Amino acid sequence: MTSPDAPTPLHVVDNGPPAPDWEAVYRDHVGPLYRFVYARTGNHADAEDITSTVFMRALPRLRADVSDAELRGYLHATARTVIADVWRDRHGTVTQEIDEESTPNHEPVESERRDVDTLLQRLPGNYRTVLELRFLRGYSVKETAAAMGISVSNAKVLQLRALRRAATLDPAQ
Repeated sequence: MTSPDAPTPLHVVDNGPPAPDWEAVYRDHVGPLYRFVYARTGNHADAEDITSTVFMRALPRLRADVSDAELRGYLHATARTVIADVWRDRHGTVTQEIDEESTPNHEPVESERRDVDTLLQRLPGNYRTVLELRFLRGYSVKETAAAMGISVSNAKVLQLRALRRAATLDPAQ
């Protein structure tokens, strides 16, 4: 018999879902996740660091009632985010505004103009026109198409063919 001063034992009653076995989740997914990360980083040390970071970020947010496919998808999405974060931290670029006033524009010298003129004269008329409009006058593809009376798709194809033809020509001839 228990004494009247002894505390009554407490019993936890929980009808909710069973507590997840996070160790089993980790064991089941660490290998495939590591291979996923390694395929994108190509570096064992980075893959290990990123894989551990993924689990540290993902496990506190996981629900116990998700399917295996949902869990795998969430881990991969988290891995992509962590990889992007690592990439941005290591290789991020600082953008600077370009001051148009102080940056001189490169003016082509006379010999460059002669080379361009010679090259354009050796091209068929429609090729010459599309290149002049696009690159010498700065027209957009849509504006070039309208000026030439052709479709935008045709202007793109014509520009590609003209550039390919011009690349095969020697401007010194």
